[in-house]
Amino acid sequence: MTCSDLMRKYSRYLLVLFNIFFSITGVIIISVGISAKAYYHEFDTFLDNKYFYVSDLLIIVGAIIFLIAFFGCCGAVKENSCMTTTFSTLLIIIFILEIIAGVSGMLLKNKTEAFLTETLNTTMKQYSENNTEIAEIWDKVQTEFKCCGIYNSTDWTDVGNKEIPMSCCKIPPATMNSFQCNTTNAYHTGCLQEFGDFIRDHVTTIGGVGIGLAAIQLLGILLACYLAKAIRSDYETV
Repeated sequence: MTCSDLMRKYSRYLLVLFNIFFSITGVIIISVGISAKAYYHEFDTFLDNKYFYVSDLLIIVGAIIFLIAFFGCCGAVKENSCMTTTFSTLLIIIFILEIIAGVSGMLLKNKTEAFLTETLNTTMKQYSENNTEIAEIWDKVQTEFKCCGIYNSTDWTDVGNKEIPMSCCKIPPATMNSFQCNTTNAYHTGCLQEFGDFIRDHVTTIGGVGIGLAAIQLLGILLACYLAKAIRSDYETV
């Protein structure tokens, strides 16, 4: 057995193993996309559709990966040049999509503070106008992230509210009926920081997963291209 035969044999096995791992990455990508979308969905009124688009892109990429893995495994096992070439091409497309998702995530992370500042300012005024939907989301954000206002509790009085929302405070059970939330006992951290960190963390995860897995897939692209070239060479010499 020649050196080239050994290299082709082992590259075939490596490609099969890579596709098993590739399928696992598909599950990871889908899980990250669904998780991020579920977290964002709770606060969709406060978020731009771009945050959901990036999550959707990851879910789509993860689903397509299973189809691509099939071509890769079949092409490697049967040493089918056409299927291996198809796998290489599809893998390159997925590689590009993952890079797009990763870069988009990083760009959204950098724009989160400016976007949230505008959104929180706008919706805070609607809260004071008794907008029930906005009020529920603001109360959820302040309760869940233990924050108050945009920068601090005084933001509420600045927009015309006579009282600070009760969601700005941790209410002791014994004083449930008589408790008054004010600037003294309200949460000291603004929601721009706490809620913003939550959004940025998930966007960073999406970006990291996209770019990280894309980098790993370069190995699969190289293996598939090498195997396809080796198979074609065999056909040409027959």
